[in-house]
Amino acid sequence: MGSVFQAVQVVLALILITSVLLQVRNAGLGSGFGQSDSFFNTRRGADKLLFNFTIVIAVSFFLISVATVKLI
Repeated sequence: MGSVFQAVQVVLALILITSVLLQVRNAGLGSGFGQSDSFFNTRRGADKLLFNFTIVIAVSFFLISVATVKLI
């Protein structure tokens, strides 16, 4: 049973990494050097869906991690 949780944990980790990397912020090279001429937009459409999906995957990953530790 523990190996099933570990396999699910690996799959969730890969999905979580992918979903975090897919999120795009409008932060250009200038913002890395202190320029603040960009403004914050609210999340809409696919961006909001990806953001909520990332939260669900992160919580699922945490719960599976805790369950794996409790079983071992």
